[in-house]
Amino acid sequence: MRSAAGDPVTLFLCGDVMLGRGVDQVLPRPGDPALEESCIRDAREYVGLAEAANGPIPRPAGYSWPWGDALEVLDEAAPDVRVLNLETSVTRSRDFAPGKQVHYRMNPANITALAVARPDVCVLANNHVLDFGVPGLTETLDALAGAGLDQAGAGRDEDEARRPAVVVLPGGGRVLVFAVAMPSSGVPGGWAAAGDRPGVAFLPGPTRDTAAETVRRVRQVKQPGDIAVVSVHWGSNWGYEVGDDQVEFAHALVEGGVDLVHGHSSHHPRPVEVYRDRLILYGCGDFIDDYEGITGYEEYRDDLRLLYLVTVEATADGATGRLLELRMAPMRAVRMRLRHARREDREWLLATLDGICREFGTRVGPAPGGTLALTPAA
Repeated sequence: MRSAAGDPVTLFLCGDVMLGRGVDQVLPRPGDPALEESCIRDAREYVGLAEAANGPIPRPAGYSWPWGDALEVLDEAAPDVRVLNLETSVTRSRDFAPGKQVHYRMNPANITALAVARPDVCVLANNHVLDFGVPGLTETLDALAGAGLDQAGAGRDEDEARRPAVVVLPGGGRVLVFAVAMPSSGVPGGWAAAGDRPGVAFLPGPTRDTAAETVRRVRQVKQPGDIAVVSVHWGSNWGYEVGDDQVEFAHALVEGGVDLVHGHSSHHPRPVEVYRDRLILYGCGDFIDDYEGITGYEEYRDDLRLLYLVTVEATADGATGRLLELRMAPMRAVRMRLRHARREDREWLLATLDGICREFGTRVGPAPGGTLALTPAA
C-alpha cells in the first residue's frame, strides 16, 4: 500500500538477486544448463552441491521457492517501494560473453520467479546483465517489460541506461532510482552504454568527477517531494573494508541531494552509515543465489542474508529523505530458499554488523520480531 502525501515512505532494498544458473534449474521451466566455467559445465551441478549441503530440493520448485520466508516478511512490512539488484541475464541466448569466468542466465519463461516478489525497480547496472552479450541484454529488457517490471541502469542506448526508474507516490511525490556500475565490481568498460550502443550506466570509478556527474543527473530530474536513490554496483566480493574513495563518493552524492545510497556487489553485508541524516548502505550482500555447498570464505557467513527495510521522511512541504528507521530482517539460504535465520545466526550477524559499523558512527542492535536495527551511537 502506497503512503499518502506527507506520510513516511518505506523502501525494501536488497543486494544481488541471482535467479540464474542453478536456481533457474529448479524452477518450473529451466533453461539450457550449459556453462563455460573452468570446473563446472552444467548448472545442475550447483543444485547437487546445495543438496549435498542441506538436503533435497523439489524439482520443479514453485516460482516463490527461492524467496521463501522473505515473501512473508515483505507482506507483513508492506513497503511502499521495492528495489533489488537483478544480477542475472533473462535470456535463452547461448552467446557467452568472452573473457568471463562466470555467466548467469535464467529462462525468460521463469520470469514469474522474479515477478512474485513484486519489485518496483530491478537494477541492471551490474557485472552479469551482459553475460550473453547485447542479444542477452535486449532479451532481458524485453522480458522485464513484458512482465510489467521497471528497470534502471541498462538500456538500448546511453539515455535509456542512465534514466531513473520512477515510482509515483500518492500526493505527487516520487521515488527516483538511478543505477550505476563501476569496474571494481567486475564490469568491463566495454559494457558502457553509448549513444548508439546498448549497455549499462557505467562510471569509471568513485571520483569527485563521477559523483558530480551523477548529482547533475539527479538534479535534472528531482523535484520537491521526490526521494532520490542512487544504486551502485561497486567494490570487491569479500571483506568489510570500505575505501576512502567510496566514502567520499557517497558523501558527495548526499551533499548533492541524493537521499539514499544503495550499494551492492559484495557477497556479504558491509557497513552502514548515516551521513547528514541520509542512509548509506555500502554493500547489501547477496540475497538469492546458488552458492550453497561452495567452500571458501566461510568466515564471512555468506549463507546469511539481509532484507533491508528503510523508512524515510516524506513531508507535504517537500522536505524528504531524512532517515527515520532502518530495520534488517536476517535470512538464511537453505536448499536454495530463504528461511528465517536461526537465533545463533541472528546473534552472529548482530555482533558482526555492530562491529563493522562503529567506524562509521553507527551501531546495530536487536529489534522486535527477530530483526536488527540501527541504534544511537554510544
